[in-house]
This record gives sequence, C-alpha cells and structure tokens, in this order.
Amino acid sequence: MVTFLAALKDVNIAIPIAIAIAIHNIPEGISVSVPVFYATGNRKKAFWFSFLSGLAEPVGAVIGYLVLAPFLDDNVFGIIFGMIAGIMVFISLDELLPAAEEYGKHHHAIYGLVVGMAVMALSLLMLG
Repeated sequence: MVTFLAALKDVNIAIPIAIAIAIHNIPEGISVSVPVFYATGNRKKAFWFSFLSGLAEPVGAVIGYLVLAPFLDDNVFGIIFGMIAGIMVFISLDELLPAAEEYGKHHHAIYGLVVGMAVMALSLLMLG
C-alpha cells in the first residue's frame, strides 16, 4: 500500500520504496514456502502458498485505495505512512524478534534485526 500511495504522489519516491519492498519480499517468500515444503514435501504447494501470500500486497493496496480514494490528501498520506511504519515496527519487535530469540540464539536475532535495518536504510540511500 505504501508503494502504491507513494506512486500516486511521485514516481521518483515510489521506485526506491518498491525496490526496498522487493528486497524484503525475498525472505518473506522463503519464510512462507520453506515451512510448507518441509511440512508437505510438495514444491508446487510451497510455491503456490508463497505466490498467494505475495498477491495479498497488491490486492490490499487496491482495496485500500478504493476505500481511501475520496479522502486522500497530504495529511492522510502522512497518517497512513505513519500507521504502516508503526505496524511494521510493532510486528517486528513484538512478534518476530521474540520468536527468533525463542527458536535461535538471542544475539543472532538481534544481529539479524540490525543488519536488516541497515540493508533497508542503505537500499533507500542508494536508490533515493
């Protein structure tokens, strides 16, 4: 939704965001497909579950746009971007990080968090 809304404002802003999100989608797809593959042993099923989870983003963007289109202005853009960023940070710190610590080593989870933030920051700087 962020990429879609950013593209409505300025394509030059949307391109770096789209590339950063595409980079993020690689481990997301892996995190969906690998457990399905190991649970079922079926590569096709793993692929399709991963594919369907990837479709949720553009479908959600279109639905969000249809709902929000009459209200879109600079203030609403700022509110939406802030809410989406807050949701992502909350999920990362409240759900993903504790799960990573539970099933792995504490320091590796923290290092992964820091490296992930650095990759995202560098990709935005290099493409911005």
